[in-house]
Amino acid sequence: MARYMLIMRVAPEAAAEFAEADIDFNEVIEQMGRFNEELVKAGVLLAGEGLTGPEEGFVVDFDSDPPVITDGPYTEAKELFNGFWMIEVSSKEEAKQWARKIPLGKGVKVEVRRVSETSDFPMDNPWIKKEIQWKAELAEKIAAQARAEADKLA
Repeated sequence: MARYMLIMRVAPEAAAEFAEADIDFNEVIEQMGRFNEELVKAGVLLAGEGLTGPEEGFVVDFDSDPPVITDGPYTEAKELFNGFWMIEVSSKEEAKQWARKIPLGKGVKVEVRRVSETSDFPMDNPWIKKEIQWKAELAEKIAAQARAEADKLA
């Protein structure tokens, strides 16, 4: 099994057209919800999140020392990173199949990248060993947060 990140990128023109269009946002949420539910039922969804607009973000440019921080929006950007899904599938081909099913329209692209696995690196490296431990601790923390959220809903 391999993990892939499906990165949603939207051209500014497409975002502007969407904002101007009379589209029922509840329908958009429903379409995306159906897709996410399909991922869950297939057992491949690990994570997925949408992102706020670029006006709430910033860019750190490492071309200078110290790095320069510029608040959004980013007028020089050709496309904005608007959200992602993290899936675990058996192959690159299966990742392609899921990416094609995302309910998106014109002006939107999904970049798909395989996520590096710990096994891609030398296992005798002390930092890789630490990363394995950090991931285990993070998984425990996320599980505890999910239990707390579930208890609130009960």
